[in-house]
Amino acid sequence: MRHLLLVVLFLTFSFAYGTPSSPREYRLRMFNTHTLERLDVVYRRGDAYDTKALEKLDWFLRDWRANKVKRYDPRLFDLLTELTAKVGRPGAELHIICGYRSPDSNEYLRSRSSAVGKNSLHIQAKAIDIRLPGLRTSSLRAAALAIGRGGVGYYAGSNFIHVDLGRVRKW
Repeated sequence: MRHLLLVVLFLTFSFAYGTPSSPREYRLRMFNTHTLERLDVVYRRGDAYDTKALEKLDWFLRDWRANKVKRYDPRLFDLLTELTAKVGRPGAELHIICGYRSPDSNEYLRSRSSAVGKNSLHIQAKAIDIRLPGLRTSSLRAAALAIGRGGVGYYAGSNFIHVDLGRVRKW
């Protein structure tokens, strides 16, 4: 009898209050335009980051010139997830133009372009250059600016934007 009472109480509360929901999943889908690799990964559930998934993201965003990896600040992944949701395309595949850059790769690129900063946040694995196929880069930039976190660079001629975890600024 006592067992039956517990079952009835459980069912009553389950219907009245629902069952606890699963933690929100944070997913990123990416295509690396240089290595031609693809990645689809859930890197966070609720407040808990998945260490193995973060390692996959770090490898995916490696400096492909030097084949070097650096640990990314996972808040950048949260920013990318928020950005795709803001433009109404959650889970859309982001095209990655540039992720982590080793100091040597950064110097190499600086020697070829004045647009590459000496102390680029790419070196610290706190920046990424992206595009979202099917969406105007100007719209992606507007959404990134509206989020109001970090730096946002707009490279219309090359069809990508830069987002980072530095101070709020735009160029």
